[in-house]
Amino acid sequence: MDKTIDKSKTEWMQENSARLAAGNKMQEDTIDLLELFFTLLSHWKLILVVIIFCGGIAGLYNKYMVKPSYQAKAQIYITNTDQMINIQNVQLSAALTVDYEEILRSFTVLQKVIDAMELDMSYEELSSMITITNPNDSHILKIYVLTGDPRLSIDIANTILKYGIDQIYRIVGNDEPTIIDSAVEKTTKIVKTSTAKAGLMGAMIGGVLVCGVLVLQFLLDMTFKTEDEIENYMNLPVIAVIPVYAEKEKDLEDSSKKRRRKKNVR
Repeated sequence: MDKTIDKSKTEWMQENSARLAAGNKMQEDTIDLLELFFTLLSHWKLILVVIIFCGGIAGLYNKYMVKPSYQAKAQIYITNTDQMINIQNVQLSAALTVDYEEILRSFTVLQKVIDAMELDMSYEELSSMITITNPNDSHILKIYVLTGDPRLSIDIANTILKYGIDQIYRIVGNDEPTIIDSAVEKTTKIVKTSTAKAGLMGAMIGGVLVCGVLVLQFLLDMTFKTEDEIENYMNLPVIAVIPVYAEKEKDLEDSSKKRRRKKNVR
């Protein structure tokens, strides 16, 4: 009889362990999106505070700490200057704009600019400051130079024009491109991210980070919090629930307050 009871107890414990393992595995593999949503919703105050804080920090940093950059612009026009201009010459000029752009950005031209201006930078650093565009497949090349000094941007753009046009003439052997605009102070623009945009980006990053942390905590939390979770994941009935008795703690706090008041009256 005792052996039968012991055997039944052992079987029951094994079945219970199996159910527990299956419940834990099911809980690990299943993500309740609705529960995740309500978990994030319950922390809306924390999310809002982090979003406002990160947005404010990003906006203040952009306004007071980030220095503006200055973009100078120069333009050249590429076409054949012969008196007899035909469609073939126009098509050739359009095709040459790509070649001219590569020549203007070439190591030879930019290294001459560095040597002539005695710039304390490498070819790669100077090349990263330069943007050359050919708008709407026209015969115009726009040269943009972006630095932290407006005078430096203007001087670099004009020096690129000088040595770039000379190099184009040496390689192509055709008529030199015509300078439309040299870089001047009036056409130099201040380039800086607006404070509102920086604040918005900071707020978005802060919101993503705090939500990511909350989601990670949700996924790593393997504890059961309600009777329904125990029944669903472990297939076990809930026999009893021990409630949290908070009224006793409140009574103790009230009694301690009354004692303090009596002492103060005396």
